[in-house]
Amino acid sequence: MKKVLILGVNGFIGHHLSKRILETTDWEVYGMDMQTERLGDLLNHPRMHFFEGDITINKEWVEYHVKKCDVILPLVAIATPSTYVKQPLRVFELDFEANLPIVRSAAKYGKHLVFPSTSEVYGMCHDEEFDPENSELICGPINKPRWIYSCAKQLMDRVIWGYGMEGLNFTLFRPFNWIGAGLDSIHTPKEGSSRVVTQFFGHIVRGENISLVDGGAQKRAFTYIDDGIDALVRIIANKDGVASGKIYNIGNPTNNHSIRELAHMMLDLAAEYPEYAESAKKVQLTETTSAAYYGGGYQDVQNRVPKITNTCEELGWAPTTTMADSMRHIFDAYRGQVAQARALMD
Repeated sequence: MKKVLILGVNGFIGHHLSKRILETTDWEVYGMDMQTERLGDLLNHPRMHFFEGDITINKEWVEYHVKKCDVILPLVAIATPSTYVKQPLRVFELDFEANLPIVRSAAKYGKHLVFPSTSEVYGMCHDEEFDPENSELICGPINKPRWIYSCAKQLMDRVIWGYGMEGLNFTLFRPFNWIGAGLDSIHTPKEGSSRVVTQFFGHIVRGENISLVDGGAQKRAFTYIDDGIDALVRIIANKDGVASGKIYNIGNPTNNHSIRELAHMMLDLAAEYPEYAESAKKVQLTETTSAAYYGGGYQDVQNRVPKITNTCEELGWAPTTTMADSMRHIFDAYRGQVAQARALMD
C-alpha cells in the first residue's frame, strides 16, 4: 500500500489525481495546500490526510512527510502566462527555489520523485513533434520574461537528472495542455489570469467578447485530464521500475488545434446548451496583439505537439478522449455554476 505525498493537492492535477487514487487503488494520500475548494468530499475519505499549509513556510511538515511517504509529487507552481510576464521573480521563487528543498529531501530519503516538468521546456523548438530525449529546448531573449517559467522548469529538470546520476529515483512528466473541469476558476473575469479554455468558457458564460491573441493561429495539442491522470497513476505504480529515470510527454497529438479553432468549437458547442446558448450569441471574436494582452515581455510558440511513443510503450497507455468529448465534459461540469459566473459582469 503506497503512501503518496501530493503538495498542491487542491490544484487542477492534484485534486483529480487524489480522486482517482482514492477511487481505484488502496494507496494513502497525504496532501498539502493552502485551500480546499476543489477537494470537497475527498477531505472526509479515510485514506486522505490533508494539511492546510504552504511549502515555503511549513518546511518541517514537508520534510517529515517526504521521509514518511513512498512517492513524492511536488505540484506547487505558477503556470499562468500573464504571471510569467508581469512577475517573473515570483515564478522563479516558487517554481524553482521553493521546490528545490523538496527535490533534495526526496534524494536524501531515497524516495520516488514524480516531478511535473512542462511542455514549455521545449520553448520554440522547431521539431514537428517534441521528443523528450532528442528535441532541442529553445528559449527567447532575456528581455522576454515569458521564458522564465520554461527556464526555471528546464533547470529543475537538469538538477533532478543530476540527482538521478547520484541515485535519485525520479520520473519527469510533461503535461501538454491538460484541460478539464477545475483547471482554473471560471469566476475570474480578468484577461490572462487563467488558461485558455477556462478563459474562453468564462467569456462565453458572461456573453463577453473573446480576444484572439495575434489572430489565434498558434496551435496546441489538448489533453483531457482523465487521460493525463491515467498516465500519472501508472507512473506512480511504477510496475517493475519501468518509469524510473524516465521523461514522459503526456499529451494527445491528435487533439492539435489552433486557438481560433478552439474558440469556434466552444461557441458552436455552447449553442447546444440552454444554459449557455443565449450568452454565447453575444460573443464576438476580436483580435489583439500579444503585447496588448500579456505585455511586451510575451512571445508565443506556434506549434506544440508531443511525441508520446515511449509513454505509450513503457506505460501501456494511450490517450483516448477526443477534443469534442473533452469539451462536452467541461461544458457539462459547469452547468450548475452559470449564475455565479454571470454575476461577475455586475
